[in-house]
Amino acid sequence: MTQHAAATAPVPGQRPELVPDPGLESARMAAVRRYDILDTPPDGAFDRVAAMAARLFDVPVATVTIVDSDRIWFKAAHGLEGVKEIGRDPGLCGSAILRDDALVIPDTLRDPVAADNPLVAGEMGVRFYAAAPIITPDGHRLGTVNVLDTKPRSITEDDTATLADLAAIVLDEMELRLSALRALRNEQQRREAEQAAREQAEKDKTAIAAFASTLQRTLLPPALPVVPGLELACHYHTASVHDVGGDFYDVFPLDGSRWAFFLGDVCGKGPEAATVTALARHTLRAAAQIDPDPVTVLSTLNTVLLTDVTAGSRFCTALVGLLAPREDGGFSVTVATGGHPPAYHVRPDDSGAVWVKSVRPKGGMLVGAFPKAHFAQSTFFLAPGEGLFLYTDGLTEAHTGQGGMLGEDGLAGFLHRRTGPVAATALVEETVTLLASLPDPVGDDVALLALSVPDSITAPDTGLAATAHTTAAADRFGQER
Repeated sequence: MTQHAAATAPVPGQRPELVPDPGLESARMAAVRRYDILDTPPDGAFDRVAAMAARLFDVPVATVTIVDSDRIWFKAAHGLEGVKEIGRDPGLCGSAILRDDALVIPDTLRDPVAADNPLVAGEMGVRFYAAAPIITPDGHRLGTVNVLDTKPRSITEDDTATLADLAAIVLDEMELRLSALRALRNEQQRREAEQAAREQAEKDKTAIAAFASTLQRTLLPPALPVVPGLELACHYHTASVHDVGGDFYDVFPLDGSRWAFFLGDVCGKGPEAATVTALARHTLRAAAQIDPDPVTVLSTLNTVLLTDVTAGSRFCTALVGLLAPREDGGFSVTVATGGHPPAYHVRPDDSGAVWVKSVRPKGGMLVGAFPKAHFAQSTFFLAPGEGLFLYTDGLTEAHTGQGGMLGEDGLAGFLHRRTGPVAATALVEETVTLLASLPDPVGDDVALLALSVPDSITAPDTGLAATAHTTAAADRFGQER
C-alpha cells in the first residue's frame, strides 16, 4: 500500500479504490506548482515521448498528463485530438498517481473505477489502460505516462518497466525545463535588481547633488557646511550631462568640534557607477560617525564594496581626512589614502611663491579591489595661511597643448607658481581657470575640494563656506554633451 493513499473497503475480486491522503496531496500539488508545467504550450520533447509510447506498445493513443487538484491536464497527447483536459473524478490518471508501481487495467469495463471514466464510457470507448507515475526525486507523483487501446489486452513486466522508463524520461525533461526556468528567473531577478539600483540612483540625485557628483544642470551648486576657523571650496566638472559621474566628496561634522572630509573616484561612470558612488558616500559618512579613524573608515568601505551585490566588481580610490581644531589656531589633519592621487599641502613662502608638499601616505591600496587591502595615513598641522587641495584624476589626466597630460608634476608646478593668497576659494577658482584654458575638452569628470585656514578670523565661532562651482562638458560648438 502506497503512503500516498488509503484504500476503501475492497470488494472480493475487484481492485480497491484508493483515496488521496489530504496532507500528502497538498504537498504533491505544491510540487506540481513548483514545476510550473500546467497550461504551458505544446513541447516537442513531450510530444515525442507520447509518440514513442504509442509506437512501442502498438496502441492508438498515448498521453503525458499532469494531475491537477480537480482535473487531468494533457501535456502531450498522441492520437487524442481536441482534448486538452478532463475531470479528475472518476479518473484513471488520478488513480495511477496514488500507486507505487504502474497501473495496468486489461479491461476497463471490468474495473469499477475505470468504467465510468469519460474516455471509457464515451465515444472513444477505451478498453485497455496502462500508466506509470511521473515521480519527482522527493517522491511526489506529478502525473502519468499512459497508453490506451480500444480493445482489451495485457502487457508483460518488461512492458511496464518500459512505461516506467518513459515516465522517468518525462521527469528528466521537466527537470531540464525547470532548470532553464530558474536560470531565466534568476536573470530576470538580476535585471530587476539592477533596474532597482538604477532607479535608486536616480532617487539619490538630490542627495548626491549636495556634493555635486551628479550634475545634470550647470551652476547647480551643493552647499558646503560652515566649519569654524576654516574656508571650504569645491568644484565639480562632469564630462557628460548624459552620464552620471563616479566622483564624490563631502565634509561633515563628527562628535564635538571635529570634522571629517573625503574625496574619491569610482571606476567607470553611468548608472552602475552612480550606485557605487551613493553606496560609498553613505558608507563613509556612517563609518566615520562610528569610528572616525581614517584608516578604519577606508577599511569599512573596502569590506562593503566587496560584499554588497549592488557594487558588482567596481572599486574606487579615496582620500579620507579628520580635522581637529587646535587651541592655538589651525587644525590637526589626519589623511588616509586608498589608491588616490596625492593631496597637496600649500602655504606661501618667503620668496612670494607657494610652498607645495604632496600628502601621499605610503601603502594605500585601491578600495574594493582586494579583501585584505592595506591603507595608510599621515598627520600634519594646517596652520593659519595654509591650505589643503584635493582632486580626482580627471584633473591630472587633462591634456595640455604639448600633447601630454597635466600630470602630478604639472599640477604641483601650477600650485607653486601661484601668486594669489592660499585660500580655498582662490585655489579652486584658479584651477577651474586652468582647466578652461586647456586646448582640448576635459575627457573625464573632475572633482576639486580645497580647505584653508585664514590668516585672521573675524570671530572664533564663524567660518567660511564657498558655494560649489559646477560645469558640464561642452563640445566645440558650445553645446553641452
